[in-house]
Amino acid sequence: MTTATATEVQNNFGRFLQSAMDGNEVVILKNGKEVARLVSHQSAVSYLTDSLVGVISGDYDEKQIRAERYEKQ
Repeated sequence: MTTATATEVQNNFGRFLQSAMDGNEVVILKNGKEVARLVSHQSAVSYLTDSLVGVISGDYDEKQIRAERYEKQ
């Protein structure tokens, strides 16, 4: 993981972009606080997929779930 200020990233974007493409994560700071992360597309997709594992478990009936939502309203 690399840490850089917003100004450093602005002035050297190509270098930080290449670092992210190589699989590294770049944390961007503004006034000493973390404001963003630069990661490769593959890393972002992997993170999102991993975070959804277990959210929907087993079989589910979409029509039944939808009907239950309407009943609540």
